[in-house]
Amino acid sequence: MSIKYIHREHLDEEKYNQCIDTSIQSKIYAFSWYLDIVCNNWDVLVLNDYEAVMPLPWRKKYGIKYVYPPFWVLQLGVFSKDVINENEFLTPLFNKFKFVELRTNTHNNFELYPEFLQFKQCQKLVLNTTYSSILSKYRKDRKKDLQKAAAADLIEKWNDHPSNLIQLFKNNIGKRTPNIKETDYANLEKLIAICIEKKIGEILAVYDKENKLVASVFLLKHKNSITKLISSTDLNHRKNGANTFLIDRVIFKYNKDFSEFNFGGSSIKSVASFSKSFGAETEKYHQLKMNNLPKVLKLFKK
Repeated sequence: MSIKYIHREHLDEEKYNQCIDTSIQSKIYAFSWYLDIVCNNWDVLVLNDYEAVMPLPWRKKYGIKYVYPPFWVLQLGVFSKDVINENEFLTPLFNKFKFVELRTNTHNNFELYPEFLQFKQCQKLVLNTTYSSILSKYRKDRKKDLQKAAAADLIEKWNDHPSNLIQLFKNNIGKRTPNIKETDYANLEKLIAICIEKKIGEILAVYDKENKLVASVFLLKHKNSITKLISSTDLNHRKNGANTFLIDRVIFKYNKDFSEFNFGGSSIKSVASFSKSFGAETEKYHQLKMNNLPKVLKLFKK
């Protein structure tokens, strides 16, 4: 078993992307074109002749390279065409970097270095059934919100302009997340445009009767899954059921064509509870968190 560290510029893109596409864990965030947009830099740990790969986004600070979780990437980790022992990737990873923070995926099963493993949660709703069957499992408050949305005459609008969603996000969630920089928003705008061009991304917006944008979501389509990559509501107008209406319209549109809807995942209790109120189940995955920086530098990365 030979695992090599391969720099981005020396990567065999065709073999790498084929591994991602045909892997058991296949995720859209791991394709080379996606990582090229959202990462400062990234390299890859490669098993043999691209039988398995582990993409590693990295930055440099004070002359030290470290692995970090880029914005707009929900899960990475190890991707393999067959079942392998993913733990084999951890030793070369931790030998190469002094600091690692990376979300893996729900198919990875790490056991080595338990001190560097943290459990995270994401929520997934099984589709491939009738809309009425899914609707019947909504929690009472979701059904009440749909009644509010109907009373407020909310309108769904597909293929809204990406800048509207990004501005809504900036004005609401972005204000609570100051570590998202302008470059991250620029990356997001480019990412959305390319995904729409590739016909693997869609925007759904919700407007009120005054034609004011009250909620919006960007969705990714990959294999049998629909994933909510980013969404936002107008936090000043939260009593009209817009957020529930937004998710409900996604489920209504895609329930027959896809087998699962990924809510994007959150270990935050209130966000997870909202996702589960549509009937979603919780899945767990590991986040790798290792800090072997010199003592004087440990403070800059906790």
